[in-house]
Amino acid sequence: MPNRARPRSKGTASTKAPAPVRRPARMRAAEVAEGVLATPPQASLPPTGPGPEAVALFEHAMEALQRHAYREAARGFKSILERFPGEGTLLDRARVYLALCEREAVRKPQALQTVEERVTAATAALNNGDIDGAERLARAVLANEPRHDLALYLLAVAESRQGLIAEALSHLGQAIAVSPEAGAQARFDSDFDALRDSEEFWRLTDPPAQSSPTAAKRSRRGRSDR
Repeated sequence: MPNRARPRSKGTASTKAPAPVRRPARMRAAEVAEGVLATPPQASLPPTGPGPEAVALFEHAMEALQRHAYREAARGFKSILERFPGEGTLLDRARVYLALCEREAVRKPQALQTVEERVTAATAALNNGDIDGAERLARAVLANEPRHDLALYLLAVAESRQGLIAEALSHLGQAIAVSPEAGAQARFDSDFDALRDSEEFWRLTDPPAQSSPTAAKRSRRGRSDR
């Protein structure tokens, strides 16, 4: 039986599926404006390629970058470059974000002129998890006002979060020496959980002993006699 060509349906044009649109493999220009990310970078990676240890380190560094903890993020990206030299795609991304971190780490807050602005910014940085930024701002205040109690307190918080026990105790003690009420606040502040195994912490934050009624009467009588 002879082969017959299959007739084409009338009114039906032969069409092909449109080719997928490929985005250029470079960062969008809108992502970086004046050196600051317009949108938080995504830590997603291709499901195949990099090993799980490299991926975990990359995601940790990206999480730090999103918190604006630029020095911490830079350490993570540098570690990827040093420990996983064979991860081509991952290394390209790590280099891009490392350059961003290094640029942001040296940026100086131009709009912060007064002590109050810097202290407020340091508090906000701690609330956002930006320990490096908070420490930098607190030290900038203390460079001009070494006995600024709130700057000392915030610096102690930043050091406590980093596990710098001796440094945190030192600056907390200085803050309490300027403002004794800071001790009561620190005693119940979870930011100082790293210090609670230290006897020095409890000594610093222990409330002052109350004066006895007799001593109080003597004090009042002594003032009235003058």
